[in-house]
Amino acid sequence: MPTETALKTGSANVEIREVSSIREYDECIKLQREVFGLPDLEISPRRHLIVSHRAGGWTLGAFVDNHLIGFVHHLAAVKGDYIFGYSHMMAVAAEYQNKGVGAQLKWAQRARTLAEGRDFIKWTFEPMRARNAHFNLNRLGVVVREYAANFYGTDYSTNPAEKGSVSGLDSDRLFASWQLDDARVESFSQRKDFSLGAPERAIEIPPDFSSLLKNDPETAKREVLRVRQEFVQTLSEGFICRAFDRESIRPRYLFYRD
Repeated sequence: MPTETALKTGSANVEIREVSSIREYDECIKLQREVFGLPDLEISPRRHLIVSHRAGGWTLGAFVDNHLIGFVHHLAAVKGDYIFGYSHMMAVAAEYQNKGVGAQLKWAQRARTLAEGRDFIKWTFEPMRARNAHFNLNRLGVVVREYAANFYGTDYSTNPAEKGSVSGLDSDRLFASWQLDDARVESFSQRKDFSLGAPERAIEIPPDFSSLLKNDPETAKREVLRVRQEFVQTLSEGFICRAFDRESIRPRYLFYRD
């Protein structure tokens, strides 16, 4: 069942619907190259997207005048008898970033998943990127219970400004757990606030990790290891991350008792 919604972004009408043609899948490939800056070896090819669809997954695209400007790729995942969603990747064209397109894609993904009778989606994101942390924790309402060290092996920089600035950086990731019927998630879907109270723990990250990678890569590597150690320790003590303080000088992950 395709999910179709529309929103106004700047002067453009953006339509959210399922990617369904070879041409549209190829636009997803092109967008991966432009947004992530990955080598071809690391790009999810057309065949992967098509086979995922046949296996119960799907790709939702954001279109302007029938041109793909963003997408989210959703896989069917199984753990025992439990079937849930795994969000493999999301990309939004540079000129449409920070305009609500990513949020629209994620809320459409939630609606589609709930319509299919599922209540949970999981994905990973980089722990050192404040913008991603804010989006996932404060706008979508995910929680973090897992930290994965060097999850994908040696990482590639996805920011053109960071190219060549650091080699051999571990691909540490946080697992975002999105309980779709959670009261906080429902409030956020309606653009309402949801108070969590005062946090019990916090972990700081550099305010501008991209610049740190470019200007002082060795310090950047040490910061990754510090944040890894603090996350693993805090999670092991029974805390979960539920929010992010996007303060410009001292951005911090905020932790609460599970």
